[in-house]
Amino acid sequence: MKKITDILNLKEGEDDREKTLETVKKNISFKGANLWILACAIIVASVGLNVNSTAVIIGAMLISPLMGPIVGAGFALGIYDFSLLKKSLRNLLNATAVSLVVSTLYFYLSPFKEVQSELLARTAPNIYDILIAFFGGVVGVIAVTRSEKGNPVPGVAIATALMPPLCTAGYGIATAQWSFFLGAFYLYCINCVFIGIATFLIIKYLNYPAVKQIDEKHQKRVKYTIAFLITAMLAPSSYLAYSLYREQQFKKNVNLFIDDEFGSKGYTVVYKKTDFNSPNKKLELAFLSKRFSPEEIKDLKNRLNRNKYLMGTKLQIRQDSTDRFNDIKGDILSQIKSSENEMNVKDVKIVQLEKELKKNKFDSRQILSEIRTLFPNVNSLSIAKSSLINYKDSTATITAVIYDGSKSLTPQENEKLRKWLNTRLSVKDAAIFKRQ
Repeated sequence: MKKITDILNLKEGEDDREKTLETVKKNISFKGANLWILACAIIVASVGLNVNSTAVIIGAMLISPLMGPIVGAGFALGIYDFSLLKKSLRNLLNATAVSLVVSTLYFYLSPFKEVQSELLARTAPNIYDILIAFFGGVVGVIAVTRSEKGNPVPGVAIATALMPPLCTAGYGIATAQWSFFLGAFYLYCINCVFIGIATFLIIKYLNYPAVKQIDEKHQKRVKYTIAFLITAMLAPSSYLAYSLYREQQFKKNVNLFIDDEFGSKGYTVVYKKTDFNSPNKKLELAFLSKRFSPEEIKDLKNRLNRNKYLMGTKLQIRQDSTDRFNDIKGDILSQIKSSENEMNVKDVKIVQLEKELKKNKFDSRQILSEIRTLFPNVNSLSIAKSSLINYKDSTATITAVIYDGSKSLTPQENEKLRKWLNTRLSVKDAAIFKRQ
């Protein structure tokens, strides 16, 4: 037991407590250097989010001084210094307001307002963000109390990101996307609260002396406040984590369903669209050449709903018939172009062109060999699809067959060859011409 206690001992390597407390108090206020650093961190983070640069955002995390008042609030609760707590919270509130105003102004003036992946990543917090904030906060406060600060401090700044979600909230205000604002600001609150709670617990574990004696009533009030904050953060984030889990399972099982029912049978899916957030989950599919009967579609729907993660999902198969969907006018390519989908339009176009080329390609050498057994006078041959345009601007497609030989075919031979070509080429429009 003594060995285990020695291994887990946090007091070894601890810095002078008075010195640590002075450092914490110094990092609380935003004036002088801290104010300049905060202002620069806001702009850097906003630009990073705007241009979707991970490196720039990480830089903003590292230079941001927002952790100062949060750690200060945790320290204040741990040692029951309520004047320090008020000062920490006031400075944190001021820094938050300034960050929101500056980031909102930046995104309002910026000509680039497209939603980037770095922005989206900070709009749907869940319980995993709580774990990151809490354990990151534990590492942060341990590093603060060490005589040798070491490497953890930069890592904590990156892991427990405060500036990016705050700037994302500013983006939500600037673009009037309130779901972005609420999600990002909730993530910021999660980080603040759980870094503060982690600090409080470590300070209590290290047994920092209280500034003054606090009666049991005040101690209970502090505990109840912390319990309330934990519950307020845990409840929505747990629901969001569960929703994230369900969405991931939905996408995973959709892919498995497609592989099992279509991919393994050689059917090429050219269009796929899923919608998990709608009241009724939806899966839309279209295929390159396969056409399903109503009975097959009904059977597929039944199989889909046997999966517990896909129950209630509406399956819609867009049929491909003569390059047209059954229920929507236009060919596959135009359908895909007009929809948000998960297909590469260029690949679909290539496949369609290959199909068209294959349909219009004839093996002239083999056909010439066969014709010569019937008409030895034919020496050369060319076959191609061609369009005839008349003076009324109407068009007709024919299969033009041009031959050359020692002498022209008689009308009877010409008609016989035409009927033979229609059968041989599976067409109805063969037209025979003698090369002049």
